[in-house]
Amino acid sequence: MHDREIHKVVKILKSVVQEFSAPAVTQVSEKTRDPFKVLISCILSLRTKDKTTLEASKRLFKIASTPQKMRAIPLKTIEKAIYPVGFYRVKTKNIKGICRELVERYNSKVPDTIDELLKLKGVGRKTANLVVTLGYGKAGICVDTHVHRITNRWGYVKTKTPEETEFALRKKLPKKYWLIINDMLVQFGQNICKPISPLCSKCRLFSYCGRVDVLKSR
Repeated sequence: MHDREIHKVVKILKSVVQEFSAPAVTQVSEKTRDPFKVLISCILSLRTKDKTTLEASKRLFKIASTPQKMRAIPLKTIEKAIYPVGFYRVKTKNIKGICRELVERYNSKVPDTIDELLKLKGVGRKTANLVVTLGYGKAGICVDTHVHRITNRWGYVKTKTPEETEFALRKKLPKKYWLIINDMLVQFGQNICKPISPLCSKCRLFSYCGRVDVLKSR
């Protein structure tokens, strides 16, 4: 894909993904615009399907919706609320630790910078970028497995890790697309540009795609 083609690609993507559901964390953010809920739901979403993430988030936030309240409830209560999200016991401990840090170090307010968010145990660059973009509406590029895979498959970037992809996109992706690229590529990746055997015959971006490392498609 040539750099100048990204504008056409994004325009097509916007049209394509309209028929698909938004990612779970985006749905949470659209309802509340609460950085804390974005942060916690993002932690729950790691290695977990969207439907499970949404249901677990709803159950947990009914019990506690602030760092102070979350910090006060027992571990077992959180575990029961978020089960069966992946690694629910580890996530429970991370959530409790994060809430303690937020109360004691940040006056119960979720940080609005990536560097500060990364100081919280259990928060990686993907989560930090999601909180900054969805929770605060600030510039950031969230790179998950879909964004990493698809932008490399296009040939738009040539990177080995999601973190490398994030910094490569920060250099070349027009800033006006930073806030929307993750949602679009998550939806696109879940439904069309799948990890194994992507639906190339149905893809409206076929003519722009380098199909890097695509060995089998439908």
